[in-house]
Amino acid sequence: MYREQHKLRLAYMPWLYYSLKPKHAAWARAWQAELQAAITSLEDVEIGEDVFIAPQARLFAEPGRTIRIGSGTFIAADCVLHGPLVLGSNVSINHHVTMDGGRAGIEVGNDSRIAAYATLYAFNHGTKAASLVRDQPVTSAGIHIGCDVWIGAQVGVVDGVRIGDRAVVGMHAQVTRDVPPGVTVAGNPATPIGSRRGES
Repeated sequence: MYREQHKLRLAYMPWLYYSLKPKHAAWARAWQAELQAAITSLEDVEIGEDVFIAPQARLFAEPGRTIRIGSGTFIAADCVLHGPLVLGSNVSINHHVTMDGGRAGIEVGNDSRIAAYATLYAFNHGTKAASLVRDQPVTSAGIHIGCDVWIGAQVGVVDGVRIGDRAVVGMHAQVTRDVPPGVTVAGNPATPIGSRRGES
């Protein structure tokens, strides 16, 4: 019973996976190896070393929509990830994050953090008045997130946006335009409120 509760704790707080005591690390790594083997047998997912994927996460990567996960990255419970996606090394995807790569894909650079309930959609629908939204063409320009970026909880990122290295996006922000490197943004639509440029 304790082990099942420990698995649940890891699923929602996966950073704990990387500090397990040896007696827990042994079963946890075997558990992850089995789970990841099942994922890669069913979906077009490539997984690096020392990755944690919660069993409650949902990864969908049909041919042509590959999900690539870099070493040291974790994906927490109740995430829904639809390729094409590229997650760099040491990336954290916290619980209930939704990412859909559309056709052009989403790329997340090394050491970036995406907090709970963030949503990133790399596609959009046409909205002309002459026809139903469902009948209009879907476009996809892709989303690019740089390295060492922190995206706060419940942030929305729309298709075509680029977020530069070391940028920070405040909780609840709606990112509708590019964020330059090192800039902190917040609000709806997200606007600059600070900077990490030149800080040690």
